Amino acid sequence: MVLITAPGLLVSGENVITCDGDVHRLTCDYGLIVVWSTLYGRTDRSICSTTHPPLQVTDTSCSSSISTIAERCNGLTECEVNTDLLDTPDPCEGTYKYYQTIYSCYPVQKAVICEHGYSTLGCGTGDGILIINANFGRADTTTCSNGVPNGLTKKINCYAPNTLATVAKLCNGQQSCTVEASSTVFTDPCPHTVKYLTVSYICISQGGCNTGC
Repeated sequence: MVLITAPGLLVSGENVITCDGDVHRLTCDYGLIVVWSTLYGRTDRSICSTTHPPLQVTDTSCSSSISTIAERCNGLTECEVNTDLLDTPDPCEGTYKYYQTIYSCYPVQKAVICEHGYSTLGCGTGDGILIINANFGRADTTTCSNGVPNGLTKKINCYAPNTLATVAKLCNGQQSCTVEASSTVFTDPCPHTVKYLTVSYICISQGGCNTGC
């Protein structure tokens, strides 16, 4: 039995600029954050300049690309990063800098695969899979319980370790991939319990996200 849901949402593009020392906030009202790029430095004289002398905002050829924001925020619905704590290398001493992140909000696709079942995860032409979350085990007593004795669904909150890493290694970047809900693929976190595999993923342009994806 395979249950798949894919909210019909349009991907939105966002551009967030935060002055150095402030909190960098990324949010998605719908979908999950996928960071395309983050710049640290200065490429414009007017941004974050009102309280600083001209000499500190004149150099506009000062910037570096960083991956920290993507590593912390990808796959979340909202993310706050205190830039004071980032310890980013300084691309131009004496210049007041800012962080600029370009990101998108992607709709999430979900699959639930009952134990011993298979499912093919797929994206459209030119898009690749990015696994956001995956768990093999049992989180409740109702999922994949049709025709199953009550005693085999009572054990909950049991999850196989490394499920996310295993599914990500198999599927990330692929246009489609087949996953199996089986203790032979993952470890058995709760013997004598009927388990299932849940996978959440998004489809991104294969030429697009190159930071943290």
